[in-house]
Amino acid sequence: MPPLAQRNLFHDKVRLAVTLTGIIFAVVLIIVQIGLFIGFTATTSGIIDHAGADIWVGSKRVPYLEQATPFSERKLYQVLAIPGVAEAQKYIVRFSDWQRGDGRHEGILIVGFDLALRYGGPWNVVAGRMMDLKQPDAVMIDTLYAAKLGVARPGQTFEIQGRRARVVGFTEGIRAFTTTPYVFTTFKNALGYTQLREDQTLYILVKAKPGAGLQELKRRIAERVPGVDVFTAAEFSHLTRSYWMFSTGAGIAVLLAAVLGLVVGIVVVAQTIYATTVDHLREYGTLKAIGAPNAFVYRVILKQALISACIGYVAGMIVSLFVVHGSQKGGASILLPWPLGVGMFGLTLLMCIIAAVVSINKATRLDPAMVFKE
Repeated sequence: MPPLAQRNLFHDKVRLAVTLTGIIFAVVLIIVQIGLFIGFTATTSGIIDHAGADIWVGSKRVPYLEQATPFSERKLYQVLAIPGVAEAQKYIVRFSDWQRGDGRHEGILIVGFDLALRYGGPWNVVAGRMMDLKQPDAVMIDTLYAAKLGVARPGQTFEIQGRRARVVGFTEGIRAFTTTPYVFTTFKNALGYTQLREDQTLYILVKAKPGAGLQELKRRIAERVPGVDVFTAAEFSHLTRSYWMFSTGAGIAVLLAAVLGLVVGIVVVAQTIYATTVDHLREYGTLKAIGAPNAFVYRVILKQALISACIGYVAGMIVSLFVVHGSQKGGASILLPWPLGVGMFGLTLLMCIIAAVVSINKATRLDPAMVFKE
């Protein structure tokens, strides 16, 4: 004969379905909200994280990646003369204007890099080759923004700041945190598309020599190159993420939604498990009437909650994986790293245990005499 917890749980299929639905809803809601936060955070600093540079040199008091002030390219040669620097290149990330074939204008972010060194260039190229950017006026965009920019296929020509631009390839999955897409091109083309002077740059990307300490190299650059701020890639990534996620309030909103999702999840699960316990009060009263201790009732209710948690978690994760996969084709990416999946299992168990504790209080205060009443 199956143990009592399983018999109680699977006897009423409708009640079990309601309980599992509540758990699945809670799991999916929390994963979507936290996954959105992780996805937004990764998107804000995606260019920095994929650039391959060890150190970023920018203008004084640069608040985040997209908001830099031009400075003289002479600083590049000062950087190259510093011991510990293996390579360095000029780099541009700046807002510009894209004119579609139908005459409509869209805001874009021009990313100009040195094609010889490739730091900060496009990744996940799915159509064309990076070396195609050697062609005059060549640019690459992401497939996510092709419709927005009016691009149907490689080879089409458009205008950026009144200058000709020809799409030679596509990337896949390079999202911008705002609605402004990245457009990759060579540094030389980027100067024209952003109307910077030929002797200016927005950043210098530095690759350290093997064995060189990044903090020490950062200190040397800051000492020998005046009028700039120097960051390791990790520091600049953190600076940009912090700005977009907290200074703008966007991250706070997503985090609050995740917390609300957790609260709603606990309430839903507590309600369904509590209702299941109430439905079986007479059975628990019978157990107490024949001498079963409260500890036995605790074990039955907790076991029901844990079984529900395991089944609900598995089903919730399956639904969540479909949602995460579907988001990859949209503008907002939901990420589900494995620590979140593991942590969600613990959180699901915690929610169900909290719900069980609430219902245990009702069951253990039963008067065993109730089973003899009509």
